[in-house]
Amino acid sequence: MGGRRTYSVEFKHDAVQLASQAGVSVAQVARDLGIQPNMLTRWRRESATADPGAFCGRAAPQKGNPT
Repeated sequence: MGGRRTYSVEFKHDAVQLASQAGVSVAQVARDLGIQPNMLTRWRRESATADPGAFCGRAAPQKGNPT
């Protein structure tokens, strides 16, 4: 099996934006993007803290298309 996947800051922001639209569920967005719903929920929580360092973890820029 492969190692841990990493996602770019832009990918995370886009995913959070998609999940914030009216009539769209976190589960559906996560399925469409190929990620776990709990990961997207965590990203939403992190982005809501209004911390300027949100998503500034160990993630490396993603290569290629995530889907």
